[in-house]
Amino acid sequence: MSRKYFGTDGIRGTANAEPMTAEIALKVGMAAGRQFIRGDHRHRVVIGKDTRLSGYLLEPALTAGFISVGIDVVLVGPMPTPAVAMLTRSLRADLGVVISASHNPYEDNGIKLFGPDGFKLSDEVERQIEARMENGLSEGCARPADLGRASRLEDAPGRYIEYVKHTFPDRRTLDGFKIVVDCANGAAYRVAPTVLYELGADVVPICVEPDGFNINKDCGSTDTARMREEVVREGAHLGIALDGDADRIVMCDENGQMIDGDQLMTIVAESWMRQGRLKGGGVVSTVMSNLGFERYLTGLGLTLERAAVGDRYVVEHMRAKGYNVGGEQSGHIILTDYSTTGDALIAALQTLAVLAEKNEPVSKAARIWQPIPQQLRNVRHSGGRLHEHDAVQKAIANASARLGKSGRVLVRPSGTEPLIRVMVEGDDAALVMALLNDITQAVEQVSRVKA
Repeated sequence: MSRKYFGTDGIRGTANAEPMTAEIALKVGMAAGRQFIRGDHRHRVVIGKDTRLSGYLLEPALTAGFISVGIDVVLVGPMPTPAVAMLTRSLRADLGVVISASHNPYEDNGIKLFGPDGFKLSDEVERQIEARMENGLSEGCARPADLGRASRLEDAPGRYIEYVKHTFPDRRTLDGFKIVVDCANGAAYRVAPTVLYELGADVVPICVEPDGFNINKDCGSTDTARMREEVVREGAHLGIALDGDADRIVMCDENGQMIDGDQLMTIVAESWMRQGRLKGGGVVSTVMSNLGFERYLTGLGLTLERAAVGDRYVVEHMRAKGYNVGGEQSGHIILTDYSTTGDALIAALQTLAVLAEKNEPVSKAARIWQPIPQQLRNVRHSGGRLHEHDAVQKAIANASARLGKSGRVLVRPSGTEPLIRVMVEGDDAALVMALLNDITQAVEQVSRVKA
């Protein structure tokens, strides 16, 4: 059974247009609330958001939905997605909700749901919530005396800051590190600089002035130019860039050269392996991770397990197979010893702990292996499963045959935007680019015909 509202990472779309309307948010609150009413205890949901203007539209609608079915609402305001997951468990809540479209521009928004264990909901539970939304909700309304109540948790930022700091190794500090941190004008604009400062770093915060419109605009983990320039200008040791809800991180070295999620996972996994802390005998990532990453892990005697794209699927694979390090090339890093979802700050601190121990330039310490040539391109379209068209499949088959065992081809629809994502990688950079052009041209031609 396909899902009508939920995609790869919750529900997402243009704000104030279906499915990101107040009406849908109200239904989500009512349906998800009914889904998680179990037993006769007083039920509770934690709701956080990022800094988008449309958060003011969706937050009260969700609140009303939960209250209408008898669930108390704890509002925490702008907070990172992993902070809401942590607070859901800490407060023994029945459900956690994040209002965010992650790295998307301010015009978009989304709704992410966490269960009482702090993990994102499974596809099956999301389908059950959708069924409740479609089959009528009036029967689940609470009696007037049983309506929920709303309150605000004023010390939520402080709770999260202290939790994150306690994941950093004892008796170690960030003294001597000068760090540029780009908060994407998003949910971590207060907590991220504070965590780094209180651990001893000389912090240069940028993009920490959200106005409802500038989240992810020319900044953050998907647009790192400003961070890289600031690192070089300030003479900093490294830069850290977060996305709008701070579950994603990328870094750069002192020269402004990028360090992506694959490299960050390598740094942590190799260190934990040498400490005897790495579980599962390897790392879980996605089909997008660089083949050079896989080859390096193999050389260490470790495995790279590949899951579907989406940090939720990585986490599910990690839990099923007993891994404690996983993530995505794009910067979702999941360290299940500390967090149930991608947490940019925890990933940053675990990486910084290793870099501090190595005591050498970040450009040397953080670039452990050489990525093989990998090219990515997104093709925007108006709908349909273009990647399954015969012409596209023929281009894919040709590219795969020419690469043989020395490379990979991946063509897939985005789970969050109307895009076909094309990835080609292999040892021959010129061939990789030529094959990427062939496939994207095939997709574009099919798209024009369909239009």
